[in-house]
Amino acid sequence: MPSFRGRLTKLAAAGIAAAVGLLTVTVAAGSASAADNPYERGPDPTRTSVATERGPFANTSVSVPTGYGFNGGRIYYPTDTSQGTFGAIAISPGYTALFSAELAWMGPWLASHGFVVIGIETNSRNDFDTARGTQLLAALDYLTQQSPVRDRVDASRLAVAGHSMGGGGALSAATRRPALKAAVGITPFSPSSNLANDRVPTMVISGQADTVVTPSYALDLYNSLPSTTESVYVEVAGGDHGFMVGRSNPVMIRTMLPFLKIFVDNDARYSQFLCPLMDNSGVVTYRSTCPLIDTPTTPPPTSPP
Repeated sequence: MPSFRGRLTKLAAAGIAAAVGLLTVTVAAGSASAADNPYERGPDPTRTSVATERGPFANTSVSVPTGYGFNGGRIYYPTDTSQGTFGAIAISPGYTALFSAELAWMGPWLASHGFVVIGIETNSRNDFDTARGTQLLAALDYLTQQSPVRDRVDASRLAVAGHSMGGGGALSAATRRPALKAAVGITPFSPSSNLANDRVPTMVISGQADTVVTPSYALDLYNSLPSTTESVYVEVAGGDHGFMVGRSNPVMIRTMLPFLKIFVDNDARYSQFLCPLMDNSGVVTYRSTCPLIDTPTTPPPTSPP
């Protein structure tokens, strides 16, 4: 397993190599479909819809200035105002990397599926996991209290995510703010956090060919979660440390989206994709605490007296 210093060197190299162009998604807005869950957004999902980078919601974005506890960034949000507020996700890039160069594609993707997303730039590109976790929480506070789209966000349904050291930041944020609805660590490096204190539903995504944050390291992180914490672990076949840098990944898309829908939107319609895993192509290892969400059943009719 690589040394701590060796990991930092590789993390920096991975961050420097990151580059992506930002595309604005403009697709037709979908309609909410279930009266029994006020948080459901969008039409009933299908195997095809969860695997696409372009969801049913038209979306746009606005830049975030510095001075709010993190180094600015960008907010992506659905333009539809007819369906009430949306759950929100703050995302951090990896060590030495920029969100705008590494993970910007995730903003339009998630916004098109009915989330508000704030992608942050970190105060220092060398910030460790705890500092990134603090900045993710500051970003959520800005998003819900001061941002120009705060009226579009449900402040009670918030999540965090990140790649590499940013993934460690998401895990760190989860241990400090148990009111979060979900945390996603993508090849997460977490040298500072004790996940035994994590009560937030947590997803860990690793890459089979990752030599920086090895699958064994990521699985050890996952296994350190309390048994009472809802969780999912996915190992992507052939994935290196930057398999999602600058581009989408089909395994990540079709597993991370249902996870967020289940826990941020309390949307039982998405349980079918993870419990059990509907599509295991490109997946080396999958673990979960299924059923993840309680799916209400209709009681049988009673006979008249």
